[in-house]
Amino acid sequence: MINISEHANRILSVVKAKYGLRDKSQAIERVATEYEEEILEPGLKPAFVKSVLKAEKGKFKRVRNIDDLFK
Repeated sequence: MINISEHANRILSVVKAKYGLRDKSQAIERVATEYEEEILEPGLKPAFVKSVLKAEKGKFKRVRNIDDLFK
């Protein structure tokens, strides 16, 4: 038995309905699994890797002081 807010309860109901789960326990497991994948162990998404590789090939300007960059 857990105590959750009404808002959290509604979210779990939506997750339960969206994925056709039997009960809110399964909805909690689903949310926890997605949280783990998205937040705890984020991998580098292909679009991000591509943008970093593209940035590495770009033109750079050497500055001695960060204030000189904005003058």
